[in-house]
Amino acid sequence: MTRTATWHGKVIAESDRTQEVDGYVYFPRDSVRMDLLATAPKTADDLKCPHGVQFYDVAEEGAVSRRAAWSYEAPQPRMKPVDHWIGFWEDVQVK
Repeated sequence: MTRTATWHGKVIAESDRTQEVDGYVYFPRDSVRMDLLATAPKTADDLKCPHGVQFYDVAEEGAVSRRAAWSYEAPQPRMKPVDHWIGFWEDVQVK
């Protein structure tokens, strides 16, 4: 099944290889428009995450959804299947 992540009507990820973990859909990095993601500064809570979380702002043409995407850069075994994959929430619609 192909899943799509859209933001303000624009497709930012699409893949038939998504994985769902804990109710969130993760997209392989090569299926994500990384040009629309900007690395967000890490918070103290981010630094405590055992999976090495990195959040991203989704941004284009003056519109920004802060921390609306994330990736686990050093996942523990339970999250290893989505190592460096991208998850979305907030303003990003996943169908």
